[in-house]
Amino acid sequence: MASQTGGVKPFSLEGRLYRERERLSGTGMTAEERAWRAKWVKDQILSPNEPRHVPELYTELYNPIRRAYRKPLDLLGKSLEPIIGANAAAYTRVFAGKFLMGLVLVYSGVYYFKYNANDWTRKGGWRVVPNRPGLVPGEPGFPYVSERTVPSDYASRGFKNSPI
Repeated sequence: MASQTGGVKPFSLEGRLYRERERLSGTGMTAEERAWRAKWVKDQILSPNEPRHVPELYTELYNPIRRAYRKPLDLLGKSLEPIIGANAAAYTRVFAGKFLMGLVLVYSGVYYFKYNANDWTRKGGWRVVPNRPGLVPGEPGFPYVSERTVPSDYASRGFKNSPI
């Protein structure tokens, strides 16, 4: 596994003065530490043309298949960017993708449960069995009597109601 630091232990570039309390303590900073801190703070300011967009980096990082399925939402994000801004367009692109994935998941679940029921014609599929209603004394229909009256009602799996 590659190391991000090349095998060298990472350390803070701010030195011992990364804590505000230490910088403001009575012991103070030496002139050398002040110059070093001023240089460090100045280095944190990015140039006006950053962050840079390098198109070749996009093609290097994402394989052709991933670029193909990202294309529709990338086009949506690029078309929304002048209207709502770069950050809002990026959030819209991400949430639109998540929403579409959730919608596909819900629709596929509904389709599966609707057309792949576990009945007498097949071995597989999900078997959905309704629970008995929870009734307490005093409620209408309290002494719950099952609609199943003969033993063959319990495992018919829709056979009795079939038109055959």
